[in-house]
Amino acid sequence: MMRPPAVPTISPRDAAVKLAGEGGAPDPSDPTPLLVDVREPDEFAAERVVGAVLVPISRFRERFQELPQDRPLLFICHACSRSQSATSFLLQQGWTDVQNVDGGTLAWRQAGLPLKSGQPEPGEGDLPA
Repeated sequence: MMRPPAVPTISPRDAAVKLAGEGGAPDPSDPTPLLVDVREPDEFAAERVVGAVLVPISRFRERFQELPQDRPLLFICHACSRSQSATSFLLQQGWTDVQNVDGGTLAWRQAGLPLKSGQPEPGEGDLPA
């Protein structure tokens, strides 16, 4: 029996660098990734990465086709389990440019990277049009 391919991962620090555009001018051939938070809305309100979009794992299978396919996708949750599931699911659907943020928001916080808390502003967490 063949083992399923490993889920590609990225460290929180490397994800933050990629999300920031690596400090240089935007390169159209290397678009900025989209960070997809797969936690539930109450978790998103409690603590989130600025700029993340929310697609809760409870609705992921019905909404995954809303995700853009023209840019890399990074998935994050609380500790890594749900985002790893979402990443694996998209790989099974034929997507290729997807990565799981290793350790989730716990590791993001431990790395000293910025987080936002409180009720999201209108439109915050929505997928890009």
